[in-house]
Amino acid sequence: MGFTRRDFGLSAAAGLAAAAVPGWASARINLGNKRIETVSDGYLTLPPEFLFDGLEPDALQQALKQYGLPAGPLTPEVNVTLLREEGRVVLFDAGAGPGFQDSAGNLTGALEVLGVTPDQVTHVVFTHCHPDHLWGVLDDFDDLLFPGAAYLMGQGEWEYWFDPKTADSIGSSRTAMAIGARRRMEQLEDKVQLFRDGEEILPGVAAHATPGHTPGHMSFEVRDGSNSVLVLGDAVGNHHVSFADPGRPVGADQEPQTAAAARMRLLDRLAAEQMQLIGYHLPGGGIGRAERIGSGYRFVPAV
Repeated sequence: MGFTRRDFGLSAAAGLAAAAVPGWASARINLGNKRIETVSDGYLTLPPEFLFDGLEPDALQQALKQYGLPAGPLTPEVNVTLLREEGRVVLFDAGAGPGFQDSAGNLTGALEVLGVTPDQVTHVVFTHCHPDHLWGVLDDFDDLLFPGAAYLMGQGEWEYWFDPKTADSIGSSRTAMAIGARRRMEQLEDKVQLFRDGEEILPGVAAHATPGHTPGHMSFEVRDGSNSVLVLGDAVGNHHVSFADPGRPVGADQEPQTAAAARMRLLDRLAAEQMQLIGYHLPGGGIGRAERIGSGYRFVPAV
């Protein structure tokens, strides 16, 4: 069997990613016949201001100390959720792909280690269209990385990012995001399936609107009988500030007040029901639970 340039790229990615990121399936959940794992796309490198936008320098230092965060760049994990059951291989988000940050874009290598090739992926479900969630749909040659997959996205999210006016209205710091999102969405236009809040988008998978991080952000409840897990995307984007003080605005959110309201609703439900959760940027692979502590919450990673 011969190897194409793309085949070589995938094999090389697996080796490089394995050296850089320890562990592919950081955590795993068995939900009836559904096997749910998180696979690492790498990590992001972000300035502290990304979370604490608007704070004066002294207040920023106080906040970093309060939450035990480094004074330098933040390096949150990028956890892509993989759902496998008979006849389906589903990804929730597609990672960052090439060209966003050097520390991310390792998804193809991670999947290869687990024995999953891009052509085996049957569905890609998007929480939202930020680069580390959407840009990985294209490979190094600007071809669709998952050629046989169906692509599913919330209608409001699609309409917002596909609108060419968004690049002009989103603000200069996010203009490149909007342009990059639309370029990739143009290749998905004939393949995408749109849905609304509350719909069962796949058997046992329901969409829940969690707007604010982006206008049309969606989370997904994966259920088997009375057991379920909530794939949060970036609705709860970190394991410290957004758990301890969920009503506090976060600079990463496009609509901070709306995002805070959605976050408080989610954490209240997750803690009350002790439902398992998966966070895209939470540590240890992102799987765990929310536990109420006083007026806030804390993230309890899966053992």
